[in-house]
Amino acid sequence: MTQPQHRPTPGALDGIRVLELASPMTQYCGKMFAELGAEVILVEPPRGSILRDVSPFIDGRPGPDRSLAYNYFNTSKSGITLDLGRERGQALFRELAKTADLVLEGEKPGTMSAWQCAYEQLAALKPSVVMTSITGFGQTGPYAQYETEDLVALATGGFLYLGGYPDAPPVGAYGNQAFLGAGMYGAVAAMLALTNVEATGQGEHVDVSMQECMVMAMETAVQFYDLEGKIRKRHAGEQRFAGTAVFECNDGYIYMMASGIGANKFWSITLQWMIDEKVPGVERLMGDEWNHVEYVGTDEAKRIFAEVFGPWAKSKSKNYIYEEGQRRHIPLAAINTVADLLTSPQLAHRQFFIDVPHPGTGKTLRMPGAPYQLSGTPWRLRGPAPAVGQHNESVYGAIGITASDLAGLAKEGVI
Repeated sequence: MTQPQHRPTPGALDGIRVLELASPMTQYCGKMFAELGAEVILVEPPRGSILRDVSPFIDGRPGPDRSLAYNYFNTSKSGITLDLGRERGQALFRELAKTADLVLEGEKPGTMSAWQCAYEQLAALKPSVVMTSITGFGQTGPYAQYETEDLVALATGGFLYLGGYPDAPPVGAYGNQAFLGAGMYGAVAAMLALTNVEATGQGEHVDVSMQECMVMAMETAVQFYDLEGKIRKRHAGEQRFAGTAVFECNDGYIYMMASGIGANKFWSITLQWMIDEKVPGVERLMGDEWNHVEYVGTDEAKRIFAEVFGPWAKSKSKNYIYEEGQRRHIPLAAINTVADLLTSPQLAHRQFFIDVPHPGTGKTLRMPGAPYQLSGTPWRLRGPAPAVGQHNESVYGAIGITASDLAGLAKEGVI
């Protein structure tokens, strides 16, 4: 008797087809769709996109398939090549768009229109299509045509001003946070538009501004200025209260919040902890003044606390302090390195990191998975990032382009 074949549980976005024009601004958005089940087709220029040139590289050797960033942000996607600067390429893209539910693009405003592939042109062919455009400043306004990259968006969105040390110039947050923030907001907005398509059958153009995404990331900074006329400042490396700061251990650092505004209730618990540990000099922290935020914010209080707590903390491991602090309900955390994350028992239990084969080198790349778990429609890796033009034959074949046609298009430089 033939056993029934096991079919994997469908992803949340199974049945959705996405065309993604390769861009630093769209790649994370496309990745999120791909690993929730959507079919995402990455469209690159014939020689491959600039994403493949981003360092670091596997074994330190540049190559079109060796960028670690490219290999992370483009897992689970199919890949084709197409030159949209050519009329034949534009016609092919319009044909592909007829089969798509969502188009992701990060070109300068006006470029898609010049290619006859703007939302209006695609919607005329398929009214239900959604186009999500992620650009530096959006499709309109006096800055719309300005060149943009991650640091520019951080700066013009105000987020850069809050990063760094009080007595030094601003410092950008690591890891292309503007690109990632715009990708996340773009994914949410695209999903809302696709949900509306299900209800109405009508697509729409989603216009995402990286600058505006970074303004959103500033939390209450805008409200502080609006309500109180105060401009928030950089505080990195600045200890605001005694007991609330970064402290060195024998193998790294911890962050603890034991006093100050909103933390006074933790002071007595922290003090009892140091008494139980027989920390030398703990009696210096026992006066009533330590219960008042005005005092714990003084240089004197910071100095005394550091003289008492600092030497004891340096004699302990950060995990010991973290676990004991958690047991006593003190807001405290070990400051993890990348090595700590890779050996974290919590992340291992959640199976957060995944191993992805790299066909070009035979290596296995360990990457972050998804920071969420869906019980019925799980996130799933669908394969490594595609090689240049890896799926030309299957994707173009589905719209009637024969193998001989493909050979001719390749010779002309269209694909």
